[in-house]
Amino acid sequence: MSTANILSAIRIGVLGFGGLGQAAAKVLAAKQEMVLVAAADQKGYAYAAEGLNTQECIAIYQSQGSVGYLEPVGTLTNQSVHDLIEIAQPVDGYFLALPNLPNDFIPSVAKEFIKSGWRGVLVDAIKRTTAVEQLLAMKEELQAAGITYMTGCGATPGLLTAAAALAAQSYAEIHQVEITFGVGIANWEAYRATVREDIGHIPGYTVETARAMTDAEVEALLDKTNGVLTLINMEHADDVMLEVAGICDRDRVTVGGVVDTRNPKKPLSTNVKVTGRTFEGKISTHTFTLGDETSMAANVCGPAFGYLKAGKQLHQRGIYGIFTAAEIMPQFVR
Repeated sequence: MSTANILSAIRIGVLGFGGLGQAAAKVLAAKQEMVLVAAADQKGYAYAAEGLNTQECIAIYQSQGSVGYLEPVGTLTNQSVHDLIEIAQPVDGYFLALPNLPNDFIPSVAKEFIKSGWRGVLVDAIKRTTAVEQLLAMKEELQAAGITYMTGCGATPGLLTAAAALAAQSYAEIHQVEITFGVGIANWEAYRATVREDIGHIPGYTVETARAMTDAEVEALLDKTNGVLTLINMEHADDVMLEVAGICDRDRVTVGGVVDTRNPKKPLSTNVKVTGRTFEGKISTHTFTLGDETSMAANVCGPAFGYLKAGKQLHQRGIYGIFTAAEIMPQFVR
């Protein structure tokens, strides 16, 4: 990227550098309108005003376990998010590619940003209804801090929630929104936090038990299920997001899916079905189906940065607070 482009680009930080954070860095590497300047993981962070080298960040993380080892721009620290915010280097927006475990983890990170005095755009790909409700309750704090927070902006919640909000316009009344996803990953270890979160949705498991499981215990469970997790009636924030947007009551929204942790091919096509009654009294269903070739990472990171760009435009107009993927249209990042 040229110097002129770097100066005009939106400066992005990625918090969390596991499978999703690394995919986010790869997505940004191909963009002209955004540049990755900061990345943080559990053990350290890296910051470079002219932009971080994605390949170098991923290579050092995979070989040494932290971007903090990246010379000369890395810093090793056990409170990487806190320290990265405190150095007060210019970052316009952060993608919180962090685990959603425990439920209050991402809201607690948002509180750190509020306390720090940083002003800008935050975007997350959070999943659980209770976590989004905690963030929605922080609306006035975020407004007062000059932060524009975009929540639930991944695939589901996110892309599919937004599609449901758009599809709902054909109807006078919404009867049901049914989101079904298929995820295929070649190796669960690339997405440890995501898989643990999914286990937390299985009957007999909770967020706490899933979080406490060792890698060996996760592998033993996956061995029993042949690597496949079937998830029904999940606690997914699409419900509260569509309710807040005034589209339908949350009890009309269901989310479920199948995750294959041993095969990159999707076990089924990801889709959202919106059933309703038109003003003429007809009952009909719209279906929006994602292409099987698009990965979970593509369907999460693309929307997240599209919403971050939309959030940046709101922020420039002095509009702060919290917004969901069902309320704001994402802007395509070139």
